[in-house]
Amino acid sequence: MRRYPLCVWLTLIGVLLGLLNVFLTPCLVVRAAGERVAIVEARPELPFSIHFIHSVQKTPVLENLEVNESRDGFTLLSTKYQSFGVGLPFLAEEGDFREEGDYYVFDHMDRHFRDLSLRTGVGTQLTLTVGGREYRLFERYAPGTRIDLAIMPFYRGILGL
Repeated sequence: MRRYPLCVWLTLIGVLLGLLNVFLTPCLVVRAAGERVAIVEARPELPFSIHFIHSVQKTPVLENLEVNESRDGFTLLSTKYQSFGVGLPFLAEEGDFREEGDYYVFDHMDRHFRDLSLRTGVGTQLTLTVGGREYRLFERYAPGTRIDLAIMPFYRGILGL
């Protein structure tokens, strides 16, 4: 058996550790209908937004979120909407409320989620913006399709685990 110099072994160990680091990197993974829609490195405070038309009020809603500091979930930062309705924040303790033109805005909501499950709906125009890219989920998936957002290691996101 041939003997390899120490520098070859150290290089191999370095490459293996580098690959391990990549495969274990936390990522924001979006899945729908059994397929991966998006995978983005889950940097702390990575912003993303969910835009939809409220199913009852028929008015636009924008929710601004970010990946939390520990990279194991999400924080809802603010919600912007045009009319009060079911499922929309309205209590003072839910954040800082203000009017902005024709919209109501709740800032500093600080709601935490381990993962998120959404559904496409008739006329709801569910759209996700993450990593500078817009995903018009309502155009790609039938009404009622479940959309899951979760933080997981890169290898799980790639392998669909």
